[in-house]
Amino acid sequence: MNQTATQHPRPIKCVVWDLDHTLWDGVLLENAAITELAPGIRETLAALDERGILHSIASRNDPGLAMAKLTELGIADYFLHPQIGWRNKSASIAAVAELLDIGIDALAFVDDQPMERDEVAFTHPEVRCYDATAAATLPEHAEFQPKFVTADARRRRHMYRSGIERTRAEEQFAGTNEQFLATLGMRFTIGPAGREDIGRAEELVVRTNQLNSTGIMYSAEELAACTESEDHLLLMADLDDNYGTYGQIGLALVEIADGEWRLKLLLMSCRVISRGVGTVLLNHVMRLAQAAGARLIAEYVPTERNRIMYITYRFANFTELGERDGVTLLAAPPTPAPPPPSYLTLVTMEAVRTS
Repeated sequence: MNQTATQHPRPIKCVVWDLDHTLWDGVLLENAAITELAPGIRETLAALDERGILHSIASRNDPGLAMAKLTELGIADYFLHPQIGWRNKSASIAAVAELLDIGIDALAFVDDQPMERDEVAFTHPEVRCYDATAAATLPEHAEFQPKFVTADARRRRHMYRSGIERTRAEEQFAGTNEQFLATLGMRFTIGPAGREDIGRAEELVVRTNQLNSTGIMYSAEELAACTESEDHLLLMADLDDNYGTYGQIGLALVEIADGEWRLKLLLMSCRVISRGVGTVLLNHVMRLAQAAGARLIAEYVPTERNRIMYITYRFANFTELGERDGVTLLAAPPTPAPPPPSYLTLVTMEAVRTS
C-alpha cells in the first residue's frame, strides 16, 4: 500500500469572539436593552458548532454582566473558557489556546475594532483575524469547512465540557491517581473500523503527533481501502466514562501475512494520556496476533515529538530487530499480553482474520 505525505492545512478549531458591536449591537455597559444578537450570529454559532469548531470569548467587559447576557440570549453554553475582563485581547487569546490545549494557529478572532485585531495580529501572527462585518459569512470560508464532519466533531463541545468537569473532580480528589481513575467507570471499546469511521480515522492521523508510532499521513482513501482489504486490519478505539464520551481516540493499522503481522501504525489521542489507556490497544493487537498464531512486528519511525511511542514499545517488552529504510522494527514478546488495568472495562468487537 502506498503511503502519502500530503500536507493538510491546519483548519480553524476555535473562534474567539468579541462581544460589543460583534456578537451583539451596542455596548453592554451602556445599553442594558440589548435583547438580540447581531444578524446571522446565532446561525453562525450553530453551523460552526455542528462542524466541530469550538467557540470562546475575548472581551473587555464585566464578567458577571456579560455571562448573564449570554445566558439570557440562550448562547452561553457555546463558549468554552470565556476570557471576559480588562486585559489585552492577545493575552485572552493565548489563555484560550492553552486552556483548550490547541495550537494558537488554529484560532480565529472576530472583533469590530481594527485596533484590537491589529494588537492580536502583532502578538500572534498565526491567529487569523476577521472584522465583525464578516461574522455571518464565516461558515462560507474554506478554513471553516472541515474535510469531514464526524460524529466526534458534532459532539466536540460536549466532550470538552465533560473534560472540564473531570478535571475539576480530579483536582478535588484526595486519593491517588489510580484511585481516581477507578471512580470514572471507564469503558474502552475496540473494534474494526467501518466506512463511517474513515473521516475520524484520517482526522486522528492528521492531528496526532506525540502518540503516533510513525507520523505517516495515510489518506482517507488509503484507510478506506484497508477496511476492505483481506491483508489489513484497521482498528478504532473509543473511550467513555461516567462524565461522558471521549470519542474515538485510538487507531491501529495492521498488515497481515502468513505467520507475521506488521503493526504499521499505532496512535492514541493525547487527550487520554493521563487516563492510563495508552497500552490497552497495543496489548489487544498483541493478543489478536497471538490468537492467530502470528509473530507481531511493530514499525516505529522517529519524529520530533513521538519518542514516547518507542518507549511504549520497549516498556511492553518489544525487542529491537534493527532499522530498514529509516523504519525501526520491534518484535512483540512471545509471552501473553497483560490484561487491561482493573479500573477499566475492555469491550472488543472482533473481526479476526487468521493466517
